[in-house]
Amino acid sequence: MSMLADSLEHLVSGIVDEPEVVRVSEKSLRRGKLLEVHVAPSDLGRVIGRNGRTAKALRSVVSALSTQGSVRVDVIDQDRR
Repeated sequence: MSMLADSLEHLVSGIVDEPEVVRVSEKSLRRGKLLEVHVAPSDLGRVIGRNGRTAKALRSVVSALSTQGSVRVDVIDQDRR
């Protein structure tokens, strides 16, 4: 796992009630990287935040850390695999 994925997993684990469930998977796409954040269904709202503010903040931090250009972050609950 890359430094970006590790950092994102660490950030999200600090926000949620069930940090043991948090998992970040990494995929390479034509237009850059995709980081998928998997959380428990009960933590989904906490990670997305009111009006998506928390998710937007997480995306901003990941973009700032990225040295490879475009990185997309998607939040996925465990029920949707």
